[in-house]
Amino acid sequence: MYVALVGIVVLPLYLKYMGAEAYGLVGFFVLLQSLFQLLDMGITPTLTREAARINGKLADAWRLRRLLRLMESIFVATSLMACLVLVAFADTVAANWLQVRQLDLLEVQQAIELMAVIAALRLVGGLYRGVISGLERLVWLNGFNVLMATIRFVFVIPFFVHVGSTPTLFFAYQLLLALIELVVLIVQTYRWLPDAMSSGPAARDRRSLKEVLQFSLGIAFAGAVWLLITSVDKLLLSKVLPLSDYAYYSLAVLAASGVTMVTVPVSNALLPRLASLAAAGDEQGLIRLYGNATQLVALVAFPASLMIAFFPEQVLWAWTGDAELVRHAAPVLRLYALGNGLLAMGAFPYYLQYAKGDLRLHLVGNGLFLVVLIPVLVWSTLGYGAVGAGWTWLGLNVAYFVLWIPRVHQRFYRGLHSSWLRRDVGGIALTTSAGGILAYGLFNWPQDRLGVLASLLVLGVFLLVLGALGSAWIRGLVLERWRRLKLHR
Repeated sequence: MYVALVGIVVLPLYLKYMGAEAYGLVGFFVLLQSLFQLLDMGITPTLTREAARINGKLADAWRLRRLLRLMESIFVATSLMACLVLVAFADTVAANWLQVRQLDLLEVQQAIELMAVIAALRLVGGLYRGVISGLERLVWLNGFNVLMATIRFVFVIPFFVHVGSTPTLFFAYQLLLALIELVVLIVQTYRWLPDAMSSGPAARDRRSLKEVLQFSLGIAFAGAVWLLITSVDKLLLSKVLPLSDYAYYSLAVLAASGVTMVTVPVSNALLPRLASLAAAGDEQGLIRLYGNATQLVALVAFPASLMIAFFPEQVLWAWTGDAELVRHAAPVLRLYALGNGLLAMGAFPYYLQYAKGDLRLHLVGNGLFLVVLIPVLVWSTLGYGAVGAGWTWLGLNVAYFVLWIPRVHQRFYRGLHSSWLRRDVGGIALTTSAGGILAYGLFNWPQDRLGVLASLLVLGVFLLVLGALGSAWIRGLVLERWRRLKLHR
């Protein structure tokens, strides 16, 4: 959560020092990193799952080491190839794709070349993050993420002041950090890999590796579809909008991503544990953890989504103090915030399928989503720009939540969906929605920026408390703590 928050908080300073058009290149870099994830081919989540299933067995540990060695060679080769292709076409992207108005084209070309190298290094680093996460070394990994995020997002501000804030200098700084990050991740991964020795016939080992790779291909297809779903609007708008307007759009999408920031750390901890419970046959423990994790995410995502959707102008003004940005970004922010609130809940059926090792419905559902999304998005983006993309994102996430999630739940556990809606989602959604509507009708906003920020903090706490009251899990924890206090008395 710190990593997500610090990245959001400091971005107005990026806009101040770099300018809107140069910051548009940062937004394009975020898109580029997402597209590079297509090269993951399902390898990282597969390795995470395999690491979680080791349970100290030497044969499994040996298989994990073999699999890691194989995937390292694939990752390095594909990352290098993609990097070289992008470097070769950097001048074409700068001149013919991005709508550059003020920046020097050579400067933009050099920035794109640096982006290519950084994206390739971070893609390879993701492989080792996946193994460390699967081994459940999450405390160290989170601490390392916090350190790197602080250096990447916060320490760059003094760099802007004392060295310079041109796009090439900014991306050169990020390149150095990406190299350091990769080296540390490699060292720690091999330090924590369990010692292993080969056992069993080679044919058996080949069969087991084949099974792993088949699962990896399923995740690869699902991941590719999902990345297209979440990136195609940004790709289209990077061509349609002037780079300065694309910067405002990118900031709105980034602010809306704060709604889903809790899903990443929860999924990092949840996926290996769910896979472990499924492997052990503990169905009751799996369902209980699944429901409680849903409530944890809903408790953060719903208040954040509703507060941003009801008051986008105030959120942007308190965040940036930039009236021009507020005017451009507020309508887009509202729509993406609501869509992301539903997206945070829509991720849970994938977690269930991942734990069970059966991604068929995930592939079908995301495939249908993409088939509908692309033509609708092309029409809405070309006709209505960023606001059209926002309405498309919200509408399709509503459809996915209402029509597809029940089908997934029914596939694995009969009756799960109704109890999930009632116990894990519905209570929090109702209490926070009622609080948001009440605040929208009654709240009088102060005129100064600091007063707006303080009011947003109070409103956020208010919605969070209402969400906690609507959570059966939180109420149970509070009642249990109350009983213990009474017993101690």
